[in-house]
Amino acid sequence: MYMADQIRSYELPWGGRTLTVELGKLAGQANGACLVRYGDTVVLATAVLSPSTREGIDFFPLMVDFEEKLYAAGKIKGSRFIKREGRPTDEAILAGRLIDRCIRPLFPEGIRNDVQVVISTLSWDAENDSDVLGITAASIALAISDIPWDGPIGGIRIGRIASDDDVTRQEWVINPTYAARDKSVLDLVIAGTAEQVIMVEAGANEVPEAIMKEAIRFGAKHLGPVVALVRKIQEEAGKEKVLPVPAAGAADLDAAAAVTETFVTARARTVLKAGIAETKQDRNALVKNLIDELDAHLVERGVAEDLLPQCRRLVKPIIERVIVGLILDEGYRIDGRKLNEIRPLHSEVALLPRTHGSGLFQRGQTHVLSTVTLGSPGMEQILDTMEYDMKKRYMHHYNFPPFSVGEARPMRGPGRRDIGHGALAERALEPVIPSKESFPYTIRVVSEVMSSNGSSSMGSTCGSTLALMDAGVPITAPVAGIAMGLASDDTGRWKVLTDLQDLEDGKGGMDFKIAGTRAGITAVQMDTKTKGLALEICDAAIDQAREARFQVLDSMAEVIAAPRAELSQYAPRVETIQINPEKIREVIGPGGKVINAIIDKTGCEIDIEQSGQIFITAVTADGMERAKKWIRDLTREVEAGEIFHGPVVRILDFGAFVEVLPGRDGMVHISELAPYRVNKVEDIVKVGDIVPVKVKEIDDMGRVNLSIVEAVRAGEEFTFPPAPERPVGGFDRGGPRPGGHSGPPRHGPGGGPRRSGPRPPRR
Repeated sequence: MYMADQIRSYELPWGGRTLTVELGKLAGQANGACLVRYGDTVVLATAVLSPSTREGIDFFPLMVDFEEKLYAAGKIKGSRFIKREGRPTDEAILAGRLIDRCIRPLFPEGIRNDVQVVISTLSWDAENDSDVLGITAASIALAISDIPWDGPIGGIRIGRIASDDDVTRQEWVINPTYAARDKSVLDLVIAGTAEQVIMVEAGANEVPEAIMKEAIRFGAKHLGPVVALVRKIQEEAGKEKVLPVPAAGAADLDAAAAVTETFVTARARTVLKAGIAETKQDRNALVKNLIDELDAHLVERGVAEDLLPQCRRLVKPIIERVIVGLILDEGYRIDGRKLNEIRPLHSEVALLPRTHGSGLFQRGQTHVLSTVTLGSPGMEQILDTMEYDMKKRYMHHYNFPPFSVGEARPMRGPGRRDIGHGALAERALEPVIPSKESFPYTIRVVSEVMSSNGSSSMGSTCGSTLALMDAGVPITAPVAGIAMGLASDDTGRWKVLTDLQDLEDGKGGMDFKIAGTRAGITAVQMDTKTKGLALEICDAAIDQAREARFQVLDSMAEVIAAPRAELSQYAPRVETIQINPEKIREVIGPGGKVINAIIDKTGCEIDIEQSGQIFITAVTADGMERAKKWIRDLTREVEAGEIFHGPVVRILDFGAFVEVLPGRDGMVHISELAPYRVNKVEDIVKVGDIVPVKVKEIDDMGRVNLSIVEAVRAGEEFTFPPAPERPVGGFDRGGPRPGGHSGPPRHGPGGGPRRSGPRPPRR
């Protein structure tokens, strides 16, 4: 029941605006709920814990959903038939993944209850993004609930924008608006506390490593007040945390787990040191053999058979801890690499004969095949979301089929992971994609993961760079990416690993992906399986990744160092024409009649912008030239003295109308049809005849006066019918004579000169 006296409100001045938190007003049956406002953007966060555990699973069933409500932005869905929100947009999925990566590491190990966190945008002000606000809102909802969670944390967005006073000086901005983000050299989202970083997501315009490290430090510092506010709310309004119900027979399981720990730790260390496990299959076989040996050992020790499955699930985490110990104690990696060493690299281009560009990138057992398809400007993707009504001309799609990890499972379209990895590669490459003005194509890149063992998203970035250069897309610089890992223990020891793979990504680890050019960083994504990373770990990872990125770029350059000079022969050609915007209606025609005729008869695609810029996309040179001429003729002005060849479209008694430009006629007066007197227009031309004409003049009313006679005198070819024969005793009906009369001087009866003066009286 709604009770006004149960509502609690909190405020925090932050980044030039006020962060407002309200509890107790909405979603009262959730385990935890809050309403958070920043500017006029408002989000509702709820957290719910299922009362029972899921039996037989070895993972934490956390669900994080980000709900975009179109009404929040005062919009109605654009579809004529479906008006309610349906499947989440890619932007909503990415926001949900962002929040998931922030809160997941702080749940207790072993929890098997379903936990669902839902963040709903209820109001959006077109200035303040709700994704970062959702991080703090989710933190509050979990902190005040009875759900076990080791928070709180906060989230913040950081920008770096040129100073109004001095454009050469850049300043840090907290939670920049959308307009400010367009001017920023980086867009960084960070979550954690003032001392520990849990999640980083960034896109940047080739910023140096020093700037990226400074951005993370600046963001962490300004998270302090938010985390303090959440902690205060938790202390004043939080519920007592519930603990997961221990499974039946926990005492027996604990004893079996202790035996498992001792046996696997000793045996794994011996096996891992005995020889190098180079491939994922080798390491999987190692784990399987250890499980078989463990089963036999546990049976010998009298452990109940029904506890064996639970003991088996402990093997992999124990092996991961052993691997961490070997790295920290001896600098030993199970595939024999040094801590800063990349697996073998291999690149190829032009693998596929009919795609517009293709590239294969291999790093160890991670193999990604990327392809490029170029299309007309009209192929741009239309985004109709809560935030955007815009078009997208460059897109990157990522596919992760089950065979890439040796599995057999249903293929039901892209999942959240596919969308997230594709978006990361897209963000990494976006700063080097040429502008529409210089390269007016729609660009679609697709990365197919053929084999995966460690950062296929960074493999997609590298493979896509190869494919773009193979396609002749003039990217400004090649981009490469690498994933950095971490080996750490509870004593505070840590070491950063270059080129992370399978068993190295365990508890106490991180997945720190960094992409960029030789000039600087273009994208960052960091997740951790710790309670948070110290800032010096982030610094070390960024510096070590730079060395690795340069190695990858060097390897790629051996195959293709720059974009090809020419596009694929199978790629369409796009050319641009600029016309007077007032002439657009003439190109389109009534009901689209004219532009449809151009498309049908030339085979080209025509895209027109309000600025008067026209993009012509053609697959043949002939079609391109015909379309260009047609449009130019439609939009240019006729000038006196020009010569045209056009069809006769209409005939009247006094002359013929000839089409000189599409939709533009001029008249040839009967006196300009031939160099002699013409009795009837049809004696010289008929409707449909193609005739040469010269523009004599354009009168004050804009009418075009033409002449066939003048065109022939200028050298154009035209065969005149024979002049009419001179009648006996009659007049020569030849060409014009001075004074406006036709034919030779008049003669009187009998051919003699005509008398002047009065005529004799008629008899």
